[in-house]
This record gives sequence, structure tokens and C-alpha cells, in this order.
Amino acid sequence: MSTAIVTGQPVPGSPLEGDLRALGFDVRLAPDVADAEAALATVPGDQRVAVVDAGFVGHVHALRLGLTDPRFHASAIPGAVTALPSARQALSRAVEESGIAPDALAKSLEAAGTDVHRPELGELVAAVPTDPQARNEARQAVAAVDDEAIRLRTAVKARDGFFTTYCISPYSRYIARWCARRGLTPNQVTTASLLTALIAAGCAATGTRLGFVAAGLLLLFSFVLDCTDGQLARYSLQYSTLGAWLDATFDRAKEYAYYAGLALGAAHANGDDVWALALGAMVLQTCRHVVDFSFNEANHDATANTSPTAALSDKLDSVGWTVWVRRMIVLPIGERWALIAILTALTTPRITFYVLLVGCALAALYTTAGRVLRSLTRKAQRTPRAAQALADLADSGPLTDVTIRKLRGGGFAAPLVALFGAAILVINATVEGFGSWGVVAGACAYVLLSDVAVSGPLTGALDWLVPPIFRAAEYGTILLLAAKADVNGALPAAFGLVAAVAYHHYDTVYRIRGGTGAPPHWLVRAIGGHEGRTLVVTVLAALLTPTNFTVALTVLAVFVALVVLAESIRFWVSAGAPAVHDEGEPA
Repeated sequence: MSTAIVTGQPVPGSPLEGDLRALGFDVRLAPDVADAEAALATVPGDQRVAVVDAGFVGHVHALRLGLTDPRFHASAIPGAVTALPSARQALSRAVEESGIAPDALAKSLEAAGTDVHRPELGELVAAVPTDPQARNEARQAVAAVDDEAIRLRTAVKARDGFFTTYCISPYSRYIARWCARRGLTPNQVTTASLLTALIAAGCAATGTRLGFVAAGLLLLFSFVLDCTDGQLARYSLQYSTLGAWLDATFDRAKEYAYYAGLALGAAHANGDDVWALALGAMVLQTCRHVVDFSFNEANHDATANTSPTAALSDKLDSVGWTVWVRRMIVLPIGERWALIAILTALTTPRITFYVLLVGCALAALYTTAGRVLRSLTRKAQRTPRAAQALADLADSGPLTDVTIRKLRGGGFAAPLVALFGAAILVINATVEGFGSWGVVAGACAYVLLSDVAVSGPLTGALDWLVPPIFRAAEYGTILLLAAKADVNGALPAAFGLVAAVAYHHYDTVYRIRGGTGAPPHWLVRAIGGHEGRTLVVTVLAALLTPTNFTVALTVLAVFVALVVLAESIRFWVSAGAPAVHDEGEPA
């Protein structure tokens, strides 16, 4: 329950009390200062409290934006201020210093160092008129603007792909409103999207043409729901830490489960084994995401962060049509899922994976090349926070504690050393036969060189490349060894292992984004770190027969999945991270 204290003499005919109650507030009238201070003192400390001027005139949605957004400790609009329990002490001090007037309270909070969010209202009205004429003009301004239309429009993410913007959002926003009016939550819609995608994967696994058509349609509907959950969160301001995590992780689970469904369907349809393609698609897509995450974290709070390349990008965006071309080139989730759905319905799983791999590879080359160019041309000083985030994304395990330390220099040494170690590992895994100890030797070299790569702070211009290099080396080695085993079940087992490890890496990203830091060190040590897992897999391949290697991969996948999922669920269900919702690049 939230409490709104309406200060000052009530204005006859004002809808303010009803508007506040409609937003879920318990309204308490406080005609004078003493009443307001007494009312504030009786509100439990674990509740949100809002102080609103009785003379407020404005749209309901302006009040909603200013008083109900859970992402901010304190928020204010003209004539109203609110504080979550985390900012209640600061609000109480502000009352002692400046009185109970909402605008004065907001200024006092800011002066004392409390961040006060002031939402962009645009055409929405929020004012405290001082005379009857000004009040009448304000009411006319409220009547002239449809706040529901604005609410619907702003429910759509400001930056999205072409397919999402023009083929999904024009109607999904109305589905979001329908859900809001029936009390559905974004998390429920997110779960419905996951279930729909899993059913789509099951339809694809049947291997029939009807099943493939149904899978494509259901995958598209799952994406509609995926857009709807975020729009519902923005429409009703139902942001949450758990919701942001579910939205992000379920997207990956849906896509990769669908890859598995296609692989099963190909086997059922005509005995076509496309598991290597399915695993390759998952590896490529995950590495693309890691490139995005690492680059963004490296430049999250960099100073002097200027670049001629970035300036050229801004100029191209001003042209108009180039914005959509560049967003489509990177094959974001909307375009990617539409492509997968259409190809599933009309072609075969093998063709679907071929087109997906080519498209994602071109997108990866485009985005990575652009970011390398930006990194080389921009003058940026990266912070210790960015270096720590990259170190956490590197996912180095216990072997780094017992090998070589502090050997590399500055400049571009870290990515070059990491790339050299990864090349030795992958080339050995490619040219050596299954069971060769030469692959183990390559893994040992990779362990040593990967440790050297992260032995110093990752503050170089291209140090953000280190985590994706490690991901490509680990995932690629598992793929190559499983393919060389050449027995039934090896590639599906490898798919499961990479999926479990990738979940851990995604979880690390979302924890860092949520401001809670990386997973606990014991978890990274328990599952070996990237270099430990890679060495273990190569040793297993050298010691075991192909059949037993498949069993070992399965056991390892189950172990990693259980440990990582248990800790992840425990953390996110009880996390104290601020409520967020992803407004970044379409993934």
C-alpha cells in the first residue's frame, strides 16, 4: 500500500483525490502544515509516501509517471513528490528543513544529495495554478491532450528494430493495455511468451510440414508476447528486478530451445543431422551478445568518450532511412525471429540454419568491425569499474590463481594474447583427431595465455574483446570435439553443455547491468571458469571413448545447469537490485 498526503485546502470540483486512489494510493487530507507533518509521521516506514499539493491540476498519467515508478528512490513533478522506503529518512529530514510543500521538498532532497527523478512529461500537464484564471487555463490544457494516447505511444520502446516497430508494436501496445485492464502482470506475459515458444519448439520437433508451419506461427506469436510484456511494464509502470531478468533470460531460452526443436525435427523428418548447425548458431549468437555486452560495459562510464566514427554514425542517423537499414543489418531479435519463422514454415531446418548462420556472421562482422574502429579512434579513459566488469565477464576460474601472473604489457596486449591462446586451442582441436593429447596440450597453452591476458587491468582500447574471445574458444572447442566424436548424442550433449554455460554468462551480464556485481566467486570456482571447463573437456576427450565422452558431457551439462540455475534463481528472487527494464539495443 502507498499513501498520498494531500496538503492545503481542497479545491472544489478537483478530481485529484479520485485520481490518486485510482493509482492505488491511500489518500489522507492535510489542510494545514501540522496535519501534513502528523500524517507523514504515521505512515509506516516500509511504504511509499507521496506529498501532493491540493491545488494540483494535471493528467492522471503525469501523476502516474511522477509518483508510481518503482525504479527511482525519489521522484517529483510540479506539485508532487514521492519517496520509496529507501528515501524516507531523507524525506523526513527535508520536511524538517523546508516544510511540507512538495516543490520545496523536492529541491531540499536534491540539495541534500538525494537523486530525485523528474520524468519527461512532454505534452502532459502538471501544474499548481495560483489563481482561478490560471486554474481554468490549466484545466483546458488537460482537456486538450489525450493522456491515454500518450501513454500508449510511450509504452513502445523508443529504440527498436524495423520489424518490431512497424509489424508488431502497432497492435501489441493494445494487447498490453488489454492485459493491464485485466490485472495481468508483465511477468505473466513473459511466462506465456516462453511457454508459447516452447510449444513452437515442440511443433518443430515433430518434423512434419504442418508442424513446421505451426512452429513458425507460434514463434511469431511468442515474439508478439515478448514485445507486449515490456510494453505492459512501461504502460503500467510495473518494473521489477525479477521481471527484467525473466525478460532477458527467457529470450535466450526461447531462441535456443527452438534451435533444439529444429534439430530434432530434421532428424525426425528425414534423418538429417543438423545438431552441429544448431550448436554453431547458438555459439555465434551468444558470442555476438558478448561482444555487445563487453563493448557497452567497457564504455559505460568512460570519460573523454569521443570518436570520429561515432560522429559519422550520428550524421548517418540524421539522414533517416539509414537508421532502419543499419538496425536491420545487425539482425536484431525481431528480424531474426521473423526470418527463422518464415524459413521454418517454407523450407527445411538445414536451410534455416544455413541462412541464420550466414546472416548472423555478417551482422557480427559489421558490429564488431564498427566497434573496433570506434575503440581505435575514440579518446576514452576507462574506469576501474569498467575494468572490473570486463574481468567478471572474462569468467576466469581457479586455474588463474595458480598459473602465471602479471606478465603482459599494456596497449593491445590483452586481446592479442587471448586471441593467440584461443587460436592454438581451436586449431589443435580442428586438426587433431578425437582422443589426441595434442588437443590437451593446446588447452594447457590456452590456460596459461588466457591467464596472462587478464593478469592486469582490462583498460586498453580493445580489451573488451577478451571476453568474447574466451567465449568463442570455449564453445568452439566443445563443438569441435563433439563433432569429432561422431557418435549419436555427442552433439546434443554438447548443445546442452554450451547452453548451461551460456546461461551462466548471460546471468553474469544481467547482474552487472542491475548494479549488483558479478556472481559470487565460489560459483565461478565451482564450475571451473572458462579455462578450467575447457581443459576438463579436452582431457575427457583424450581419456574416454566417444560414447563415454558423450555421457561425460551430459553429466557435466547437468552439473553446471543445476549449480548455476540454483544460485541464479536464489539471487534474483531475493535480489535487492533496483527495479529495471531493458531499454537498450534490441538483442
